[in-house]
Amino acid sequence: MLKEKIKILLKNIPLDRLNVSQDVNLIKITAVGNIFLNMTSVQRQQVIYNPLIELITEKHIHAITINTYTAKEWSIKNKQQK
Repeated sequence: MLKEKIKILLKNIPLDRLNVSQDVNLIKITAVGNIFLNMTSVQRQQVIYNPLIELITEKHIHAITINTYTAKEWSIKNKQQK
């Protein structure tokens, strides 16, 4: 249920790929999109984090890991893993 809420909150961000997983109280988000071009790692985190602030402050999310990639970075990462 929480995963679906997160996906709904992030739906307005232009992403090519969004994966949300949950392990007890830890949420893991992988977001891929060229919206992250020319952004610092902090700015990228903020893009994902800001729509979730209410869930975090209301303690629905206790821990979160956010990984962000441009389309090119994602392609390179996938080639390295094969």
